Amino acid sequence: MKRKRFVLGAVLLLVPPLAAWLAADQLAHPTRRPLQDYHHEFLANPAAHGVLLKSFACSDGTPCLMCEPLPDGQVGKRGQVIREQLQKKNIALPPPAKILGTLVLVHGRRGRKEDYLLIAERFCAIGFRCVLLDLPAHGDHPGTTACYGVKEFHLPAMALREAAAKFGFDPQPAGIMGMSMGGAVSIQAVVKHEVPWRAMVLVSTFDNLDNAVRNQAASMLGAWAGAGLRSLTGPLFEWKTGMKIEAANSIALVPQLKCPVLVAHGTADRVIPIECGRRLYAALPADIEKRWIEIPGADHDNVLVTDFPIYAEMAGWMLRHVP
Repeated sequence: MKRKRFVLGAVLLLVPPLAAWLAADQLAHPTRRPLQDYHHEFLANPAAHGVLLKSFACSDGTPCLMCEPLPDGQVGKRGQVIREQLQKKNIALPPPAKILGTLVLVHGRRGRKEDYLLIAERFCAIGFRCVLLDLPAHGDHPGTTACYGVKEFHLPAMALREAAAKFGFDPQPAGIMGMSMGGAVSIQAVVKHEVPWRAMVLVSTFDNLDNAVRNQAASMLGAWAGAGLRSLTGPLFEWKTGMKIEAANSIALVPQLKCPVLVAHGTADRVIPIECGRRLYAALPADIEKRWIEIPGADHDNVLVTDFPIYAEMAGWMLRHVP
């Protein structure tokens, strides 16, 4: 009996450190999302989606895709829908083949650049060229560690600059969009890099990574156990990445933003609760144009696939501010 109690006690002592180790490892080294069937379909026939698709790698090995409207003006079914939605809102649209500017699209944690192909289809249909990139530890990027913008902040500007040089277009005017972790990377990119971004869209973005981890831990284990897991996860994450978890602090940076910012968040988000998005929005400067959108009933993973016309809202924002 004593031996059984000893073994049980030892197991219970090992569970919290093991859980923290796994949590820190998933934060620093997320499981890479493989290409999905719809990715393969799009890549095999981009013209059916109304885009010209070009693949390239930046000088540091960052894999990228560039999507442009087809020269003949053909648009895909999603492009037709968004053009109709914007026309109903009396928003002026360019001819389908005309390019007004460039948007850099930054994916979220455990995402990859191909996840944004269907988003790019919509933006291309209304006059934007789109540059999509894989972040470190995601997709086909050779990097193995995710640092939530602290060490990746230069990548959106680099992808834009090197795409422009390779394919012969003016990198300006430009806008940037990021979701979740991609939003945090985008904030860091706009604040820390000397690129005149005309506008930004943030979707389901955390106020700071520490809060996001605390919320996740508390939702899984309860407040008391969650706090304990977070206290162990932080040091392990720092050991794996060389940065403190508190360094990924978007809310400390957004007061420095100077471009117009649209912030959208799902009301039922269980990964990054809507309160995080509200705090982020509230911290934006008072003297910039900004907009807050709540997507009814949307969780973190389906925030862009509900009946709410979020694409029309994002597209209208970019059309208003980027060209």
